[in-house]
Parts: sequence; structure tokens; C-alpha cells
Amino acid sequence: MGEKVVAGEFDLSDRHAYRQKLQQCLEGLGRLLTERRFDRPRNLMGVEIELNLVGSDGMPRMMNAEVLERIASKDFQTELGMFNLEVNIAPHPLGGRVFDQLSEELRTGLGYAERKAGEVGAGILMIGILPTLSQQDLVSANLSDADRYVLLNDQIVAARGEDFTLDIEGVERLVCTSGSITPEAACTSVQLHLQVTPARFAAVWNAAQAIAAVQIAVGANAPFLFGKELWRESRPPLFEQATDTRPAELRAQGVRPRTWFGERWVSSAYELFEENLRYFPPLLPICDEEEPLRVLSAGGVPSLQELVLHNGTIYRWNRPVYGIADGVPHLRVENRVLPAGPTITDVIANAAFYYGLVRSLAEDSRPVWTRLPFAVAAANFETACRQGIDAELLWPVPRRAGGVARVPAVKLVRDELLPLAHAGLDAWGVEPADRDHYLGVIEERCQRRVNGASWQVDTYHRARDAGLTREAALAATTRRYRDLTHTGEPVHTWPMGFPAPG
Repeated sequence: MGEKVVAGEFDLSDRHAYRQKLQQCLEGLGRLLTERRFDRPRNLMGVEIELNLVGSDGMPRMMNAEVLERIASKDFQTELGMFNLEVNIAPHPLGGRVFDQLSEELRTGLGYAERKAGEVGAGILMIGILPTLSQQDLVSANLSDADRYVLLNDQIVAARGEDFTLDIEGVERLVCTSGSITPEAACTSVQLHLQVTPARFAAVWNAAQAIAAVQIAVGANAPFLFGKELWRESRPPLFEQATDTRPAELRAQGVRPRTWFGERWVSSAYELFEENLRYFPPLLPICDEEEPLRVLSAGGVPSLQELVLHNGTIYRWNRPVYGIADGVPHLRVENRVLPAGPTITDVIANAAFYYGLVRSLAEDSRPVWTRLPFAVAAANFETACRQGIDAELLWPVPRRAGGVARVPAVKLVRDELLPLAHAGLDAWGVEPADRDHYLGVIEERCQRRVNGASWQVDTYHRARDAGLTREAALAATTRRYRDLTHTGEPVHTWPMGFPAPG
């Protein structure tokens, strides 16, 4: 969820002062860009993964404070719900055997965390939405004990002025209400960071937006919520509705939601930060003592704390990020599209596909975003969330100016996008062994039409056909999923159903 804050009360003067500071920060960002003060190209990438805590029964465990105390590592942090953790992997240069390195670091770190969680009767699970979560699990009493989450919840609830309505119609329909943002904690994601220069930012962000639907199609892993089978990737509609500050009247007026795909291609990072100030009222009006313009005039680098904090309360699926490392400012594209899991190999394969593909598309002489209307990219994203690996997407047709055609996602990936990802990883300098292994996982998923969501759904229905109740089938599916994650084998190789007794 981002930066640390301290809970407190806000009055009208706080909001006025914060809005002024936001404008100063935006002006400071503009000056930094104009003066070309940003870091040189470094090809740095980073990974964050949100995790669930579960018991041997497959049910959530509300004990992240106890588990974190035992882990005692700065690489692991709290997340919104008491059953959530987050692991952060230090930035790595993209190249060489980077994906095998990341895989080994994650195996070591998550293995250690699993052992420590086991000391208090819990385990670590990477999954987009834990199938066994109930509405009773996602109440404000189960928010993590941190000022940021309490304060963010209070401010979003106050802005909305009424209960949140969850209404998601998929295979089945879920309709319920919540008095807090806690249902958003059900969404556990992978965030892929890529440091870019200002000159490359727009191309990378546009490319990432264009392929968001493809990422979901091959990587969907969240088909259940509160016992209902919904979309193959139910995180996006849940996230949007669980953090929606707009009552019905504001939605009818076209006010943008804070969880947002966006509405246009961009030509600079500045445009996205400026949109964030123009469209979204501040939720956490906490002012830092720094005067960013004075710092700039003195030759320093401002932290732009207000801008960073505000940016963290707007949940774009590809988010612009401003940061400072070793006294030098930099920009990152934070890709927030993917669900967690199922295995480390699957997560790294998703990452390899993303980094390779975004490199090729960002450098294409005929950029895909000049041939794909933004509204089509947004519609593709929803289609992929609904249908997962069985989705058919609209994609530009070669040699037809302005034309798009509907194509199965798996065919698009195999025939067109995997070769581009292959070339992109070569351009990054990734070793062929890494490239072929992890892109091979994506290819096999497409060949077998199996990802985390399709495996969960198939296993659940087999359990139901065997006579289990809905709740028992979801719990059995979760336990089987957890057992298979411990093998480390990617999800497309997993057997369906359950092993025969004896």
C-alpha cells in the first residue's frame, strides 16, 4: 500500500494546504523533467508480491503481525488485511540470468517465511483471491494494525458517505455491501517495476496498457469471491468497487473511479501525475515540511512527498512512480495487472513475458497504440478479466491501416506476442536459457489452455460433482492448490481433481 503515515484528524485548512503543496510538487516535477535531472538508463526492474496466510484447513489466518514478528525481515511487510503480507525483492538489472536469480531469491525468502508462519499454525499462499474468504472475514476489525490502513479506510468511507456495494456478475452473481474497504484486501497481486528515462516513459506505459489484457488472459488466478464463481480474474471489479468513493450520482455524472484503467494514450509521465491531481480529491492530506520549489532552486532534489502519497491512493493498473535513489530522481512504470501465484515459476514466467514484450512494443517503429484505439484496449482488459485464457481479444491486423480483428488470446500470444517477448528479452541481454525456460511456461499454458483460474474452476467443479458442498469444495480446492504449489511445478502441469484415496 506504500508510504507510512500517522493517523490523525484533518480539517479544511489541512486540505487547502495539501492541495497547494500538490501543485508545488507538480511544478517541481515539471522543472525536474525540463532540466533533465533524472537518472540515466539503468535497465532496473523490481518485484513485489502480495501473499495470503492460510491454515492447513485452507481457511484464512488473521495473524500477519505474529508472522511478521517471527520473520523479522525488512523484505516482508504488512498489507491491508490481517491475512495479508507483502514481499519485496530488491531491484535487479535486467539481463543475464536475472529471472533465475529472482526465482532463487523468492524460493529462499518464501521458504523461510513459510517455516516461520508454520510456527504459529499458518502457511504462505500465492493466489489472486483466496477462495475460502467469507464476507465475515473482510470487515474493518480485520484491517492490519497500521495507521495508514485505518486512516485510508476512514477517508474513503467518509468520501463515499454510504456503504460500498459489491455487484459482480460472472458465471454467478455476487451482490453484497460492506461498511469498509476491507474487501479490497482479498486482491493479492504481483507488481512489476521498470525504471525508465522520461523520454521512454510514455512508450513503456502505453505498451504496458496495450498488453494488460494479454497479461490477464494468460495469468488469471482469481475466479472465486465469497463462495461465488465470478470472473476468471475477479480482482479488477472487486478492487474498483471496494475502493469506490463515488456514490451512484457521481458515477452517473461520469466521475472517474480511483481504481482506473485510464482513458487515453499519453505522451509523457507528467500527464498522468497531472491527471491524478485534476481528477481525484486528496484522501490523505498530510503535508511534509519540505518546500519542493525552494529545494529545487537550491540545486537539490525534492522528495515530492505529497505527490507521491496522493499518487499511491489512485490505483491505476499501470501506475507512474516518482522515486529517489542515491540522491538522483527516477521514474518507474509499476505494472499492477497480475494476480499473485500460482507458483514462483509462474510468477517469474509472467514477469519475463511482460518485460520482454513491453521492450519490443515500446521500440516498435509502428507502435501498437497508434493502431489500437484506447477504448479497445480497455474493452480487451475487461474481456480478459471475464474470460481468462479463453478470451478473444481485438488486436491490430498487419498490413491493414487502422484495422483490428478478433483473435483468441492464446493464438495471439503464440503466433505474435511470444516472438516479440523473445526479441525483447534478447534486447535486454537476458541469457537464452532464462528466456527459453520462462517463455516456454507461457507457451505451454497457451497450448494446454490452463492457467491458475482454469485449474481452480475445474478442480472445484470436480469436487462438487463428487458430492462436496460449495464450502467444502472451495476448501478442498484451496488445500489441493497449496499442496501443488509446494512442488514448485508450474500450474499448467498440475493434475486436475484430487488424488485417489489410498
